[in-house]
Order: sequence, then structure tokens, then C-alpha cells
Amino acid sequence: MKTILLKGLEREAVGTTSAKRTREAGMVPCVLYGGEEQVNFAVYTDDFKNLIYTPNTYLVKIEVGEKSYKAIVQEVQFHPVNDTIIHVDFLEVKEDKPVVLSVPTIVTGNSPGVRAGGRLAVKLKKVRIKGMLKDLPDSITVDISNVELGKSIKVENVSVPNIELLHAPNVAILTVEATRATRQAANDAAAAISGK
Repeated sequence: MKTILLKGLEREAVGTTSAKRTREAGMVPCVLYGGEEQVNFAVYTDDFKNLIYTPNTYLVKIEVGEKSYKAIVQEVQFHPVNDTIIHVDFLEVKEDKPVVLSVPTIVTGNSPGVRAGGRLAVKLKKVRIKGMLKDLPDSITVDISNVELGKSIKVENVSVPNIELLHAPNVAILTVEATRATRQAANDAAAAISGK
């Protein structure tokens, strides 16, 4: 899994007043938990561009002072009006413990159902997975080369080595849906056959 580096400045004080001062300085208050200690730090707002505003999922290497941590983004809080990031929670991860996170779905192939006029509907843009750090993929690839009109690929149809998919097995990741035009064409064809 790809890693992004974030350099943080340790926050001595926490609380509303301190957080407000941090934001006024162009930084985002952050907290890292899940390890031996909780770490309160701040990161410049611009440093989040490639981490938050992307469909990709990254492992994050956080450097605060002399210390370095591996983490994943757990929660991002946005300002209700202007949508700026106001707080980020990180969860520390370890090489020897399984990690749960969501990774994007990447669609490959050329579906016969789409070629026949169907519409590809991706139901799960991100798939929730569980696995060891070394096994985590950047994305889940779903090949639609054999998906006919009206058919789906479900969670149970996808397997990734050493990775557990956490959605119910019968949940559709994607479906090739019949459009109004394809339904009309099918009805016309059926009418023509029965009219003979």
C-alpha cells in the first residue's frame, strides 16, 4: 500500500481555544491514538490535499519531532459551511496486527452487458477490508469482462490473497443495469417474435 508522509508539530495545549489558534495559523489539529500513547499534533492544511481530497487510500507515516508513527485516517471533520478540514483522527497501525480500512474499487474489462446498451452502476465505490499491513492492496480490482446485462458482481465473487472483505457476501459491488432503451428494444423484439 502506498504511503504518504505528514510532518506534524506537537501540540502542548489541547481544547477549543488551542484548536482555534492552531486553525488561525493555517494548521489542522490532529490526534493519533491506538498506540501506547495518544499524540496531539498539528499539520499544515495544504499537506492534506493529496491525502483527503482523493479517491485513493493511503498508509500515513506521521513524523512528530523525533518520533515516527504508521497510521491510517480514521475520521475527518469538515467545517459545516466552508468545507475546510477542522480536525483529523488517525489510528496507529502495527505490522503484527490486522488493519481495517476502505479501499477504492477499480473496474477493468469490457462488459458484454454494457456493449449491449446497459449502464454500469458501481454500488460500492470503496470496499471495507481487513488484513495485515504487508498484505493491504491499494485498491480492489473488479473485472467486468463477463458481466451480462442485468447481472452483478457481488462481494462473494471477489477474492484477494490474505485479505478479508467485510461486506456481506451477497452485497453487489457493481451491476450492469438495463436502460430504458435496452428494455424497449427487448420488448420490441419479444413483440416481433410473438407477432409472427
